[in-house]
Amino acid sequence: MTVSGTGENVPELVIISGMSGAGRSTAAKCLEDLGWFVVDNLPPSLIPTMVDLGARSQGAVARIGVVVDVRGRRFFDDLLTSLEELERRGVRLRVVFLEASDDALVRRFESVRRPHPLQGDGRIVDGIARERDLLRELRGEADLVIDTSSLNVHELRAKLDAQFSGEGEPELRATVMSFGFKYGLPVDADLVVDCRFLPNPHWVPELRPRTGTDDEVARYVFDQPGAKEFLDGYSELLRIVTAGFRREGKRYMTLAVGCTGGKHRSVAMSERLAKRLIADGVETVLVHRDMGRE
Repeated sequence: MTVSGTGENVPELVIISGMSGAGRSTAAKCLEDLGWFVVDNLPPSLIPTMVDLGARSQGAVARIGVVVDVRGRRFFDDLLTSLEELERRGVRLRVVFLEASDDALVRRFESVRRPHPLQGDGRIVDGIARERDLLRELRGEADLVIDTSSLNVHELRAKLDAQFSGEGEPELRATVMSFGFKYGLPVDADLVVDCRFLPNPHWVPELRPRTGTDDEVARYVFDQPGAKEFLDGYSELLRIVTAGFRREGKRYMTLAVGCTGGKHRSVAMSERLAKRLIADGVETVLVHRDMGRE
């Protein structure tokens, strides 16, 4: 939902939303530390007014962050309407959605011994389900989805700092993430690559304890029929996709590369794909989510 404003004094706007317990407060504090003017739980109908006030500040309020969540239930339905109005007005807008697995959210609510804001007389998982349903459309519109299930506070702050520090900001950032299908799909993936069509180095005794970052494992993977052709073909596809993302104003992309355990094939392939993206001018972060879990 990224749009760019043309007015000289129109502030940059970031909407922070997502699941309760997924880290919205941490995200808000991170933006504040980076110099953003952050408003927590502002009724969505007042967001355009906040942007107008920022525009009148003569540059004193150049970047505004607004946290929107289900605490404002009766106002939440106005959010998409407000975003559409801002888009029509050409405001530079980004939506950040913080996500986490049900298990992670339940653990967090239980650890602080407080109920989910939507659970009512039911269980925590009932509140989580209601919230996911309420936020589904907004999640689909988000420019950046961050899965905080396995992130600590410092790791989440590092991700946000990299995206919003404002220093030499590129037009497109990519995260290439290797993963194991047996541990579940990354919920924040924009694109998913399946490397399970290649023979598994796990069944080669001398390669089993190694990972896809080792030269011997990488050579084994890319000596297999179709591996190099797949790398070349998918790299060409990524050039088309990244060019389209740039035209649409999308700033963030997460490419998930999977194999069975996330140790060999997906790691080797993600290493090569990340290098191709970097060579094409895309600032790229490489993450091996499940390497070391076995």
